[in-house]
Amino acid sequence: MTDSIDKIDRAILAILQNDATLSVDAISERVSLSRNACWRRIKQMEEAGILKARVALVDATKIGLGLPVFVLMRAADHSPDWLAKFDRAVRILPEIIGAHRMSGDLDYVLRVQVADVADYDRFYKRLIELVPVRDISASFVMENIKDTTALPV
Repeated sequence: MTDSIDKIDRAILAILQNDATLSVDAISERVSLSRNACWRRIKQMEEAGILKARVALVDATKIGLGLPVFVLMRAADHSPDWLAKFDRAVRILPEIIGAHRMSGDLDYVLRVQVADVADYDRFYKRLIELVPVRDISASFVMENIKDTTALPV
């Protein structure tokens, strides 16, 4: 499907990334398609895995999780056992909202969302209990200049 994504599909994706609550009628009107043709395109993109989910974006500050943190890690080792422990830790610690294996000097960058520095400290202690690390450091976000889930379609 990715080879056959056209200008209309991209317009539909842009609309849905901005507001997934819009009706098919509203979307079809914006992209100048019939309701049925628009619905078929959306269904095809869902079936192809291009549209992975429709979710609600929550304001972290308003629910008491106002401190974003980037955690920079170097692995203690690269054995299958360590990787399994790390994978498990990433999946069970809800504060981790993004985990990325990196090239270069770092092994992993975690995106973590917590209430405050004390909350981060509690998270840190749980993380290193679950998986040994060689080196770990945290950078606390001072200001979100841009933070979006929308891809440039």
